[in-house]
Amino acid sequence: MPAVTITSYNPADPDDLVVAVEEPGAEAVRAAVGRARAAQGDWLAAGAAARSAALGRMADAVEAHAPELAALIVREVGKPQAEAAGEVARTAAIWRYYAQAPYAPSGAVHETAAGPGLLFTRRRPYGVAGLIAPWNFPLAIPGWKAAPALAVGNAVVLKPAPEATACALRLAELAASAGLPEDVFTVLPGGATEGAALVDTADVVSFTGSTGVGRAVVRAATERGVPVQAELGGLNAALVLPDADIEPAAGHLAAAIAGYAGQKCTATSRVIAVGAAYEPLREALVKALAAVDDTVCGPVINAGARDRLTGAVSSAVEAGAVVLAGGRVPDRAGWYVEPTLLTDVPAEHPLASEEFFGPIAVLHAAADLDEAIALANDTPHSLSTSVHTRSLDVALAAADRLDAGMVRVNAPSSGVDFHLPFGGTKGAGHGDREQGQAALDFYTVSRTVSVLPGGAA
Repeated sequence: MPAVTITSYNPADPDDLVVAVEEPGAEAVRAAVGRARAAQGDWLAAGAAARSAALGRMADAVEAHAPELAALIVREVGKPQAEAAGEVARTAAIWRYYAQAPYAPSGAVHETAAGPGLLFTRRRPYGVAGLIAPWNFPLAIPGWKAAPALAVGNAVVLKPAPEATACALRLAELAASAGLPEDVFTVLPGGATEGAALVDTADVVSFTGSTGVGRAVVRAATERGVPVQAELGGLNAALVLPDADIEPAAGHLAAAIAGYAGQKCTATSRVIAVGAAYEPLREALVKALAAVDDTVCGPVINAGARDRLTGAVSSAVEAGAVVLAGGRVPDRAGWYVEPTLLTDVPAEHPLASEEFFGPIAVLHAAADLDEAIALANDTPHSLSTSVHTRSLDVALAAADRLDAGMVRVNAPSSGVDFHLPFGGTKGAGHGDREQGQAALDFYTVSRTVSVLPGGAA
């Protein structure tokens, strides 16, 4: 069969080919996993100090190449400059955070139920972590998957999304320069074939991407009996109460709707205005979205994404929806879509129930907090919800009742704290949470060890 080439183009300049590489194929993936499995034992045996130092050097390498990496993110995935620079800084911080993990306790000692002896638990790595990462955070998400897996002694094989191939290959080069053994941290570009082969051979699997592919990954890994986590789509809501500071709230919502063209799993796609907040919020949000420019929004990832978004807006309008802001494709090079706000979208329209991964949101009205929470929870998948109010009582009540993995009060839904658990509810995710201590737990298995004195009956 002829070789298949992976190509990655600049979303702001579709004539700019960023990288083209041949897909390695399933056999190459299996061979890489085999080499990683052979190298993993020495990586674990090297000890906490060696692993900590290697991850720290990786953080140093990312920081030393920060301007170059930010420029590559801008070019390959269309992220605005400020967000790209922020992602690079966060990537370095993630590697540095997990560089301390090898020194953390890996278990606990317990009293025996009866008699002499030693009873303790110990967490151990699985072996080879198969990581499948998306294109929208081409350095940070590979970092928050790979760093904890490596810290606890696993080897890693990473398959990036084709649209983020150049970023992943550069990450592999930095890892080599930082002293991470080649077979301990391997990057293999590829598509569905390579992803399936990785899921079929790795000892533990972490996936971030679309809901459909993620469900297939979960099924395949579960059938093999290996641990799997999957972060999938999210239909995230923002609740705005009448007592909220409307102008700041509108600014937060505009950032969460249009920031990086809405191409974040934590982006806001439903705005729920409660009671008297509706009219002032509508006016303020339309104004805030109109002020968004390329330094905030940028292009969507490719022509297919642009056409899918504009097609959804057109079909919603045909079904009775009203466009309050945006809704058009600018007359310019690149895959751009105007930040868009709609209202009166029929409940049966896909925009009301599906994630479209673009700078589009639907405005809803709710009579009170109860109705707003019910509307926010009426979704097949929710990752992050924001609540905007001056009332601590309302904020705490909403946080307790909202069915979301993360609740952010008086802040955009799109913020993430990498040292805390990250994940959604319902169909937004499967398995253990990512990031923080939760990631270290996911990439290890607990063993209970009982040691009796020699000669004991």
